[in-house]
Amino acid sequence: MKILVILAHPTSSSFNHAIAGAVCDALRGNGHNVIFHDLYAESFDPLLRKDEIPEKGTLPELISQHCEEFCLAEGIVIVHPNWWGQPPAILKGWIDRVFRPGVAYRFVEGDSGEGVPVGLLKARVVLILNTSNTPDMREHSVFGDPLDTLWKRCIFELCGVSNVHRRMFTVVVTSTPDERRKWLEEAGELVRRLFPVKVQNSKDN
Repeated sequence: MKILVILAHPTSSSFNHAIAGAVCDALRGNGHNVIFHDLYAESFDPLLRKDEIPEKGTLPELISQHCEEFCLAEGIVIVHPNWWGQPPAILKGWIDRVFRPGVAYRFVEGDSGEGVPVGLLKARVVLILNTSNTPDMREHSVFGDPLDTLWKRCIFELCGVSNVHRRMFTVVVTSTPDERRKWLEEAGELVRRLFPVKVQNSKDN
């Protein structure tokens, strides 16, 4: 399977980078083709230009590449920290520029954009892995876990993917090396469960 992995954290020594590494190792270990983008390392430009907004708009070559990879991906993994209940701005910009009409969704004939779009994504499984310094109880009782709503209901369900899994690792700032090791093992196990080894059909031989 082609699995798209997107990482959004500016510090190369961060736990987010360690998670992304564990994810890619687990995917490759299961025989998948990994398409990996570290948005900060690649200096991805998050600014959506007006010429890109229409479905038939003019796209820079890099955005066309991202859109093509996004369309072909059979699974998606996104790794990012919880910043003010939101993804980092660079990741929001990636969403703005890549989750395009005609790529991630379309509207039915006669719908001018006021209705519920039809999802177009090929991916059937999405995994979101987050880090946070807010305890789980406070995240849910005070904030209502906005990232869960954002990724599941406001983004991927509208793009045709209902099988969306999410795990928040917290509290990172006070975590011990042993806790982080266990979290990385858990991330790997999640990936292996959600993206298992493809069973070879005898007819394929």
